[in-house]
Amino acid sequence: MSGTENSIKGGKLLFLSIAAAMGGFLFGYDTAVINGGEQQIQSLWKLSSLMHGLVMSAALWGTVIGAFAGGKVCDRFGRKPTLLFVGILYFLSAVWSAIATDPYSLMIARFIGGLGVGISSIAAPVYISEISPAESRGRLCALFQFNIVIGMVVSQIVNWFIGCAELGDNTWRWMLGAEALPALAFTLICPFLIESPRYLTMRSGAAADVCGSDEKFFCRSNLRPILLAFFVALFNQLSGICAVLYFARRVFQLAGCTPETALAVTAWLTVLLGLGTFAGLFLIDRIGRRQMLILGGIGYLVSLFGCAAAFILGWNVIAAACIFLFIFSHAVGQGTVIWVFISEVFPQKFRAQGQSFGSFTHWMVCATLTFVFPLMTARMPTWSIFALFGLFMIFHMFWAIFIVPETKGKALEEINL
Repeated sequence: MSGTENSIKGGKLLFLSIAAAMGGFLFGYDTAVINGGEQQIQSLWKLSSLMHGLVMSAALWGTVIGAFAGGKVCDRFGRKPTLLFVGILYFLSAVWSAIATDPYSLMIARFIGGLGVGISSIAAPVYISEISPAESRGRLCALFQFNIVIGMVVSQIVNWFIGCAELGDNTWRWMLGAEALPALAFTLICPFLIESPRYLTMRSGAAADVCGSDEKFFCRSNLRPILLAFFVALFNQLSGICAVLYFARRVFQLAGCTPETALAVTAWLTVLLGLGTFAGLFLIDRIGRRQMLILGGIGYLVSLFGCAAAFILGWNVIAAACIFLFIFSHAVGQGTVIWVFISEVFPQKFRAQGQSFGSFTHWMVCATLTFVFPLMTARMPTWSIFALFGLFMIFHMFWAIFIVPETKGKALEEINL
């Protein structure tokens, strides 16, 4: 397959990778934009903690369904049509969210956007992985994560500008509706993509099966990549990253910031996430996936336990600094590695299904944590929440050091696990 992977080169390869990675931009924008208006939405409709959790997690439950079904959609209709469909979902969600008349219609709109997030977390990394040569696959696939972060940064900047415009009860509507513009742009770009050569080869029947021809995804030969995809996705979310990002304003207010300062600091938080991901792009094809997981894991432990200690001692400035370190550690490690790693470890026949499985695990845990996080902050001391996430990351470190294989520099067909 080396001839296939090297047939797309130079500017064309970069254009296709960046265009597909724009699905990540919308992924990041859609998942983070709710942060700016979540408190206003709760106040406007007088939502209980339970109902607030449902509204906040609606997109994530859509993401779970999208991730579950996305692999089959990719394999049946192709990578390119799937990406186009994702753009349409994002656009519909943005417009509907802006005109929602009650929390239930908002949940439906956010659920649709979540479907787009879930499917894009499969289609884009798989597409980029399949068109990329081995020596640059890591950083090209990591463009997806980089665009996720850029989407988060832009969403928070847009939220900040809209928040400063003093639009009253309609502020959150403008925040959510602004996503329609990049969603439309992505939808118009998708027809200019080409289909993945590896996908076309697989559809022609020329791809070799690692499992027997009559075996399914869950077979003995796939056991190790399945476990690797499961644990990289599980540990990614047990770090607490989604809870911290989606409720960043609330977390910084717990650390002593005023609501206005918390909004501005949250925007800078996503900028730091972008800088960390940019560093990850530089490192991933140099030091490898495993070393980055270990490096980020060290940062997890220092920042999470440091944050817990700071909250106990009432050192709010130190707590805020530890949150920044946590975000940077995630960006350099798990944030950059996850989508690249999952797209690499499965054989061609099961790549989209494997990405779907890993993405489903990721979003299932994320949705669950987002749903329960408001309840956790209401019923648990803040320090104990960060200590719990830190405990999970101890297990992550043992997994990264002793179990994770290195996939750097190998053609997809050479990675046999």
